[in-house]
Amino acid sequence: MSDKSTDEVVDSPCIRHCCLDDKDICVGCFRTLSEILVWSKADTTLRRKILARCEQRKLKRLPFSINKLRSLDT
Repeated sequence: MSDKSTDEVVDSPCIRHCCLDDKDICVGCFRTLSEILVWSKADTTLRRKILARCEQRKLKRLPFSINKLRSLDT
């Protein structure tokens, strides 16, 4: 019996807007250069971890993050 979490395909977050910022983070998918390079060899667990870090980076870059919006309510 196989573990579903390791069989599941985790697609690349690449949106074809590839350009690295001064910290070597893609402005399109928010992966670091090292995460981009390891993606094709990464297992499902590592890919999910990379996606979680991408989401954190994306939220930090949004001009109006959730925290900023909440502060406007006060």
